[in-house]
Amino acid sequence: MTTDPPLVLDIDGTLTRPEGWGIDPRIFDPVRDWEAPVVIATGKAFPYPVALCHFAGIPELVVAENGGVVYTGDDVFFTADREAAQAVVEDYRAAGYSPGWGQENTVNRWRETEVAVNRDQPLEPLRKIAAKHGLEVVDTGYAYHVKDTEPNKGDGLETIADRVGIDLETAVAIGDSVNDVSTFEAVGRSFAVNNADELARAAADEVLEASHADGTLAVLERVSRTV
Repeated sequence: MTTDPPLVLDIDGTLTRPEGWGIDPRIFDPVRDWEAPVVIATGKAFPYPVALCHFAGIPELVVAENGGVVYTGDDVFFTADREAAQAVVEDYRAAGYSPGWGQENTVNRWRETEVAVNRDQPLEPLRKIAAKHGLEVVDTGYAYHVKDTEPNKGDGLETIADRVGIDLETAVAIGDSVNDVSTFEAVGRSFAVNNADELARAAADEVLEASHADGTLAVLERVSRTV
């Protein structure tokens, strides 16, 4: 008999291929077969983790946009408003900069509560403009996220846990970035993949030897307990 703990999984840098982009297909089978709830907690726009759950064949338990959107499978909670973040980006444009995603900007097209800026754009002007609007900029290693200072992944996870009945003391979280720190603090056991940034590494209970999906797969094999 297998007793799997609840899982909390980041996407970028955690479920991705070694080069950092694209889901590693090896994660689908173990995640689909996991016997406990699996929560996808990410900085990506709301539709992306929902689609991942759909294609992985697991219930749609999602913390998106760094805690800005929480989906329990029945109810959607919006904990921030995109309007302020959009105002920051407009001021950023007026100062001569760009979000950096091209005309179609699919990175932000379906984003509900924050705006992401390409990391090849200047960071300090963006931080200064965001601060004037009372917002923060979080560098996840994949984008600069202009967001409200309050929402985070950990709070979103607690909302799902309360609604669905997950014991977070028994849960395992895997991530790679500063935006995973609040998740690590909310669960009983946390792992940072080897490509994780310094803040995530410091907050995790364990830093893995392997990176990206290789590290995640190693954890899944280890914590899936046979009793």
